[in-house]
Amino acid sequence: MDKHAGDIAVAVSQAYGVDTMFTLSGGHVFPLYDGAVHEDMRILDVRHEQSAVFAAEATARLTRKPGLAVLTAGPGITNGVSGVATAHFNGSPVVVLGGRAPASRWGSGALQEMDHPPLFESITKLAFTGSGADAIGQDVEMAFRTALAPHRGPVFLDFYMDHLFAPAEERATETLAPSPLEPDPDRLAEIARLLAEAERPVLVLGSDVWMDRAEEAARDFAEEFRLPVIPNGQGRGILPAGHELLATRARGLAFGQADLVIVAGAPLDFRLGYGWFGGKDGAPLARVVHLADAPSQLATHTGLSGSAAGDLSMLFWALTQACATAGVTPRPDWTEKLREAAASAIAADADLLESDSDPIHPMRVYGELNRQLADDAVVIGDGGDFVSYAGKYVEPRKPGNWLDPGPYGCLGTGLGYSIAARIARPSSQVVLLLGDGAAGFSLMDVDTLVRHNLPVVMVCGNNGMWGLEKHPMRMLYGYDVAADLQPQARYDQVVTALGGGGELVTKPSEIGPALQRAFDSGVPYLVNIATDPEVAYPRTTTGV
Repeated sequence: MDKHAGDIAVAVSQAYGVDTMFTLSGGHVFPLYDGAVHEDMRILDVRHEQSAVFAAEATARLTRKPGLAVLTAGPGITNGVSGVATAHFNGSPVVVLGGRAPASRWGSGALQEMDHPPLFESITKLAFTGSGADAIGQDVEMAFRTALAPHRGPVFLDFYMDHLFAPAEERATETLAPSPLEPDPDRLAEIARLLAEAERPVLVLGSDVWMDRAEEAARDFAEEFRLPVIPNGQGRGILPAGHELLATRARGLAFGQADLVIVAGAPLDFRLGYGWFGGKDGAPLARVVHLADAPSQLATHTGLSGSAAGDLSMLFWALTQACATAGVTPRPDWTEKLREAAASAIAADADLLESDSDPIHPMRVYGELNRQLADDAVVIGDGGDFVSYAGKYVEPRKPGNWLDPGPYGCLGTGLGYSIAARIARPSSQVVLLLGDGAAGFSLMDVDTLVRHNLPVVMVCGNNGMWGLEKHPMRMLYGYDVAADLQPQARYDQVVTALGGGGELVTKPSEIGPALQRAFDSGVPYLVNIATDPEVAYPRTTTGV
């Protein structure tokens, strides 16, 4: 069979471990579909291009292999911009291949003619247009190599339509992994010295610890020196729920009284107080150490007492040796203080997790859900207040099983993430937690779940408002505008109309049985829970 450029692009993608192409049909990229058919690659078509990119991004985050989205020209590509931006902020190795009006017609006003790469320059590692059919293999290889090199991130590559249809020669693909960056031993020795001097250290484990396959080395490091751990993003689950060093529920005390905070694999952004720790109850400000997978990720906006960049597995192993040499010893009094604070916080929440209040308190939803989650459940958050409760009360038991939009905070990720999770983890529970606001961005892609036989349990916290905006506006101005949604809107009926299952829950006693029916259904199923609109999540930061 004669090969065309689309065949070559798909074959190179497969060499980099891609087995699913996420897309929404468009004529500019037909040769890529034809190549997927020829090369036996799965095509997963969605109802909005944002979901294709979100699915590719979740695939990268769950499998730690690159994700692939294919978008048609013009609006197909602009619809994917938010997904690419989310991948950028999450450091997800995603390759987006786009169609482009024909070179032979360029400049004459062809359908959806647009120069796409400039749109992506600030939110990708590389954005470029392929140079021709004969170079398509090299171009696609460059896209994947760039996406995978530390610090990982998205790459955009589009092709002129006539170049994609043109004949192209098959070529061997070299998929050499990026050479691991070795951390500077002198920097590690200095960090070990700081840890040896610290009386109240805290270790933060972020998403890049998981993405760098460093979760075992990080856990061993924490356990060796008995360091209290606060997870961030996909760092959740590296220490499983119930671990004695897990200080999530003592976060305020830990960060407020720490004298040394080591942040690994996460940016010092709003989620971590921009890198300001300590200062509570008369404590001095904490020293801060930043560990990252690449020098470009080390914080520059705040003063650091120490930093190191490199392959995070190598970094944790080498730091363990440096700490042993420096005589680092556990701080049992500090660890026990945080353990007791966490236990007290858990005990204080017990009543609300079992609350019989009517309307339903959102915490009751998580009290019920936690009883039904399996150890390997993949939990996905897409929302504001409702998902903030999940971040506090759903503690993964294994690493790599939590997905949220990350620091970019883009709503609408949920259905794309769910599609990818069901494919990546076919035997696990997949649970999507939706705010009713977030549901409006992507619920039509339940049709995708149904068409491709991808059962997912969806739980919608329906309080009839944009909770993240309504309550703060009231506080600031004494009124609110543009913050109301339809009370008890029947999002469950949207799901049933698309071929799934669902029901509306208005009583606390109905939550547990409804969740059980959802897990037992074997179809995409939405439990639409009417929650109390007067209850606001007690957040301490707005991200501003």
